[in-house]
Amino acid sequence: QVQLVESGGGLVQAGGSLRLSCAASGSAFSDYGMGWFRLAPGKEREFVAAISKSGLTTQHSDSVKGRFTISRDNAKNALYLQMTSLKPEDTAVYYCAATRTSAVITFSSGYAYWGQGTQVTVLS
Repeated sequence: QVQLVESGGGLVQAGGSLRLSCAASGSAFSDYGMGWFRLAPGKEREFVAAISKSGLTTQHSDSVKGRFTISRDNAKNALYLQMTSLKPEDTAVYYCAATRTSAVITFSSGYAYWGQGTQVTVLS
């Protein structure tokens, strides 16, 4: 099975940018569809973006569309989330997740493997 470790979180001013990374190990990365989710205090876990095994298909939530971009590098066993024009409401713990399902999955129950999360805090 795959192990996932996120990095790249931090403190940023509103309007700034961050790039999150998710390093995968333990299994063939290209066998997994990948997603990013976030969890803010007092809220339910929210879908952010997902990408197919090949990287050819992506989907982003309406709340981040046009500001965030998911991508992957199968040769490096890595998943990325480029975040721009950050807003205070983007503050959350961000998690990467993996699924063996071929379709692009936007719900958390569709993912079997999760990282430990990385904190993103956006200051107003």
